[in-house]
Amino acid sequence: MTAAPTAVSSTAMELEARWGALNYHPLPVVLSRGEGVWLWDESGRRYLDMMSAYSAVSFGHSHPELVAALTRQAQTLAVTSRAYHTDRLGPFLEQLCRLTGLDRALPMNTGAEAVETAIKAARKWGYTVKGVAEGRAQIIVPAGNFAGRTTTIVGFSSEPQYRHGFGPFAPGFVQVPYGDVAALERAITPDTVAFFVEPIQGEAGIVVPPEGYLRAARELCTRHRVLLICDEVQTGLGRTGRMLACDHEGVKPDGVTLGKALGGGLLPVSAFVAREEVMSVFGPGDHGSTFGGNPLAAAVGLAALQLLERDRLAEQADRQGRYLRERLLAVEHPALLEVRGKGLLVGVEIDPRFASARAVCEALMAEGVLSKDTHDTVVRLAPPLVVNRAEIDLAVAALERALQSFEPVDRLAA
Repeated sequence: MTAAPTAVSSTAMELEARWGALNYHPLPVVLSRGEGVWLWDESGRRYLDMMSAYSAVSFGHSHPELVAALTRQAQTLAVTSRAYHTDRLGPFLEQLCRLTGLDRALPMNTGAEAVETAIKAARKWGYTVKGVAEGRAQIIVPAGNFAGRTTTIVGFSSEPQYRHGFGPFAPGFVQVPYGDVAALERAITPDTVAFFVEPIQGEAGIVVPPEGYLRAARELCTRHRVLLICDEVQTGLGRTGRMLACDHEGVKPDGVTLGKALGGGLLPVSAFVAREEVMSVFGPGDHGSTFGGNPLAAAVGLAALQLLERDRLAEQADRQGRYLRERLLAVEHPALLEVRGKGLLVGVEIDPRFASARAVCEALMAEGVLSKDTHDTVVRLAPPLVVNRAEIDLAVAALERALQSFEPVDRLAA
């Protein structure tokens, strides 16, 4: 599929290692250019991107329409702060609310900021609307959740590494098993203000809950007057084959967090979108961001939403995702234990007796395909939504070749 691997420049990696915080463990490749579903390293070797920056590059790298929108706006007006109105923000918010079916949107920058916004909104709604006593609001979260890296968010994570050394953590979060409706019902109390849930857990390993889980959660939340807030930062905007992943079960949440793809793969754009009753708790000065909703972000976000709708990319993700899973299920190798996901968000479970998911990703890189492992045993396959069948075939063939290089540990020991 590609030329033989070439030696990557040690200089770029050495500079990162010397001057950067060691908070990432990247694959040993130095990328310098991207176009569509392809990436090139500094030696000119081409790689198929089966990661799309954790769904941030859903439209492909350097999409010409999005780059044009960015360029036009950058040459006109980029940042003013929210101290003034701009001609870009209103149309962006209108499109965002129309596509999600919700009433109002509060723009931010990163997905974690959107989540923090949702937490503040849920708590204040609990105090001012539901009547929870001040300081007693509780938010229920599933185990295995991943919503960002702020101290509040890692405080309700079940992953020890995300928490270790960063406490004390904010109180007010109750954890339940993911996919367990009965556990959710038992956890609800008069002080519960929200259930904050990923429709599909991404960082946990592309974990799909049982059929009907979100519908049952919606019914419980409605009955107990609890907000259902869906974290769609990774799954939203077509990634799973629907505009929102909660659309698979016909569920309308009270609020949604969005990010990643909202910036068109060009800059960070996020938002919390919610019903009128939820968003009305905010008044001037309650919450804000210098950069959130800036004209540059709004122009790119609007162009991304229009492109998503015009090119029917959610339907494309549904079709191509079904094809990707079919091709993966046909792979005959004992190291491949399970294929799961929806749309173009797919996890491949690797038998640790053969290799770690990291090792498989390194072998894939040698075959000209880039992806990333999660939780030691899962290889993520989440290409840009513009990927075609021929490119999917290349990726699956590369995975088959990569797996051939691994044998079970007990056989090697013998």
